[in-house]
Amino acid sequence: MRAIQPDLPEAESQKAFENAIVHAVSGPLSVDVVTDMAAVEADWQRLENSPLNSVHQSYWWCAAWSKAMGTPIVVIRGQVSGQTVFLIPLEIRSKGPFRVARFPGGNFNNINTGLFDDAYAQTAKPEDAQLILSEIRRHLSNRVDVLALQNIPLTWRGRRHPLCALATSENQNRSFQLPLLPRFEDTLAQVNAKRRRKKYRVQTKRLNEIGGYDYYLTRDRQEQHALLDTFFQQKAERFSAQKIPDVFQDKAIKSFFHGLVDGPYHLENVPLELHAIRLPGSNNAVVAVAGLSRKGDHVICQFGSIHQHLAADASPGELLFWLMIEKSCAEGATIFDFGIGDQLYKRSWCTVETVQHDIFRALSVRGYLPAIGYRALASLKSFIKAHPKLYGFIQSLRAKKDTAKPESD
Repeated sequence: MRAIQPDLPEAESQKAFENAIVHAVSGPLSVDVVTDMAAVEADWQRLENSPLNSVHQSYWWCAAWSKAMGTPIVVIRGQVSGQTVFLIPLEIRSKGPFRVARFPGGNFNNINTGLFDDAYAQTAKPEDAQLILSEIRRHLSNRVDVLALQNIPLTWRGRRHPLCALATSENQNRSFQLPLLPRFEDTLAQVNAKRRRKKYRVQTKRLNEIGGYDYYLTRDRQEQHALLDTFFQQKAERFSAQKIPDVFQDKAIKSFFHGLVDGPYHLENVPLELHAIRLPGSNNAVVAVAGLSRKGDHVICQFGSIHQHLAADASPGELLFWLMIEKSCAEGATIFDFGIGDQLYKRSWCTVETVQHDIFRALSVRGYLPAIGYRALASLKSFIKAHPKLYGFIQSLRAKKDTAKPESD
């Protein structure tokens, strides 16, 4: 696999536009903190339009997280000559005796970029990153001990991240992508089309033998919420069978994803949309569910589940990926992102592997020790994940702990 480096547009008109914006935002950088998301909503939505800014820092994603968790969002704003050139949304949470600022969404985010003006990002220098960190420290040191920004690709789609100079460690997880081509046949050719088609024929044959299947995608919000609840149920059963902790069990987490389903829907911008395979011959039983987000030409699979017993030999989850990828190609997407986490099914589909990094920086004097601890923990996690038996043992211990703990309100 290779690090993702899709080409950026090179048309003369695009270059002229970018040059004009670079000129417009030239000047000294000023950084402040905004405590009301609505106050910067217009700038937020303008920066969201860039395909290089992650859906996980979109306005609706952050608002849904804030509402579900009951934590306010603070926004680091950068301006040049009065024009907003970046926004970095943060939530402040207590971790033991320390206060940590991180991206809203936490461990449920697959890729984090912040929101940067394209032209500013192209001209940002390493000293700009240091200035940004100094200003964040100046504004937040009385409220935050550690800045913990995780899952940041230092280069994403050809653009070097403006904060890359601040990276402290490589994240233990990488993300996996499949480039999408205009023709589905050409997309399949990247991942052994002959083998893929044979698996597809076997899967459909087995499902047809038990009454066929439907690729189910509804725009009805109530039905989308019902599919999401089906996912939670299937995933809980799967986690229980594997004796690993259920990361979706908390009511606030479930509320967050339901909030995303209620988000604004446009063809090329969807916070969360549920796809499924149903069996008409088994009372429309749902045997596979996946949640997709789309931002511009970038589709991210946020999660997936399968029925523990029905049609297991037909690999309905694998079939659902085929159908979703085929649909994404037809709708003009150029990246199908399987998200973070190294699993065999992702490697079987993906030709691209993206390395992500973390930024752990002390903002207060008392934050230096936990910042060092975060870096050490990241290294330890990388070591554990490199040793599957050790990783499985630790997961089983976590599952026992979570089983004994009551669900939070």
